[in-house]
Amino acid sequence: MAEMKALATLIGDVVGSRTSSDRAELHGRLTKVVDSANTALTPTTPLRITVGDEFQGSFATVGAAIHASLWLRLELLPDADLRHGLGWGEVGVLDEQPRVEDGPGWWAARAAIEDVRAQSMRPGLRAMRTRYQRADRQPGPDPAAVNAALIGRDQLLGAGDARTFRLLRGMVAGRSQRDLAGEEGISASAISQRVRHDGLAAVLAADALLQEVA
Repeated sequence: MAEMKALATLIGDVVGSRTSSDRAELHGRLTKVVDSANTALTPTTPLRITVGDEFQGSFATVGAAIHASLWLRLELLPDADLRHGLGWGEVGVLDEQPRVEDGPGWWAARAAIEDVRAQSMRPGLRAMRTRYQRADRQPGPDPAAVNAALIGRDQLLGAGDARTFRLLRGMVAGRSQRDLAGEEGISASAISQRVRHDGLAAVLAADALLQEVA
């Protein structure tokens, strides 16, 4: 195995992909989104689809991986949604062709996405889509604090509609509310009301703070 290195591993998959009426079209969209993410987000290890509708990659910090999980979801919502497991810890490469990774950080991410699947079955947590876990005996960000923020973010996103996601996608990209109002064909005040009503400013503020998590 190559030298182990502490990284933020991100594992994701498409929610309910097996029930999609056109899995080929969905897979094509996911492929384009993953390719775009590699250009826009510069992961340490490029994101890649591994099997079926699952993908993985790694980032230098937990904050960068958290931001990626939001960016990726917004690129597919509302037509499809993603869940993510984030793990912090050492990771090594078993083989390059095809790339196979191992190590406590990778397994932490795997455990996290399995936890998302289990927790989202609970009535009060159906909107949960993102979970973070730190490898045993690995110094790093506190899972309790990070997951508390992620639960709140997922809850706000779970209540959104198509316009909510278009606006938030534009705001994450740094576009002004005036520009977004022109695209939507509504007034700037209507955009401002939507931002307040849907908690979009809170999602952006949380994302900015979470990106600072080392």
